[in-house]
Amino acid sequence: MATTSVPASTVAPAGSGPWQRAWEQLRRRTSVKIALVVIALFALMAVAAPLLSALGGWSPEEFDKTAVDPYLGGQPIGPLGGISADHWLGVEPVTGRDLFARVVHGAQVSLLIALTATAIVVVAGTAAGIAAGYFGGRTDAVLSRLMDLTMSFPSLIFMIAMMSVARDVNRIVLMTAVIGLFGWPGIARVVRGQTLSLKHREYVDAARVGGSGPWRILTREVLPGVAGPVIAYTTLIIPGMIATEAALSYLGVGVRPPTPSWGQMIAESVAFYDTDPMYFVIPSSCLFLTVLAFTLLGDALRDVLDPRGSRT
Repeated sequence: MATTSVPASTVAPAGSGPWQRAWEQLRRRTSVKIALVVIALFALMAVAAPLLSALGGWSPEEFDKTAVDPYLGGQPIGPLGGISADHWLGVEPVTGRDLFARVVHGAQVSLLIALTATAIVVVAGTAAGIAAGYFGGRTDAVLSRLMDLTMSFPSLIFMIAMMSVARDVNRIVLMTAVIGLFGWPGIARVVRGQTLSLKHREYVDAARVGGSGPWRILTREVLPGVAGPVIAYTTLIIPGMIATEAALSYLGVGVRPPTPSWGQMIAESVAFYDTDPMYFVIPSSCLFLTVLAFTLLGDALRDVLDPRGSRT
């Protein structure tokens, strides 16, 4: 009896699951390696912000009047915005506050708000999408109309109004809640579509016939099936969250001074961009690199984990 040989290249290595294969594909991409390095550096900067600012010798709220020239409108003394052995990235005009300390603490605030808001969006959107797609009927109708209503609402105007009116509330908590409130419908729609295609698969029907309840089916059968698109979508919405926080701070309704954030620093630097461009370049570069790194990582994850979605 003749046997046909299978090319070795088509045989998956023993013990390699879908996640391991996805990781192998990601490891071969130079853009992913660069993005992970940049994200790791800024994450480390945010976590170690107090230690790094202490290492630099300045706190983010500490003034250094000797680093600015009072006879030139408070311009930093020295080249490139006052970069020196005492101030590694220079100082703010007028105040003399250390830019390195404010940048690393600004990373902590900006990334904290962005990542926490993203977590709220992912949890709420995944739960709503799975419920709408699996149960259907009235549940689907109510949740779908709620998604449509939330997405049609002028979210930026509402955010500005809320941040302007709520003056005595913790701004970080409020920004996180407001950004998360308007971000969940996008991922909910993605998860709903995935759930609709999964709920009639053979293994889901087998679990249902075997006596498994809805909770067990949703957590054991459906949720793992939507995990790939959710992970890819998550890394793609983080840049938007960072940019939203920066935009609100830029408009003056974000984090209150003297608490630093990148958007707030960019807004304050606009008045000095012609006389002290480094004050504008440094926080803008941090924001740009972080958003770019998450975008590159998100695109790669979408190509690997959700190839059908990346072609639409």
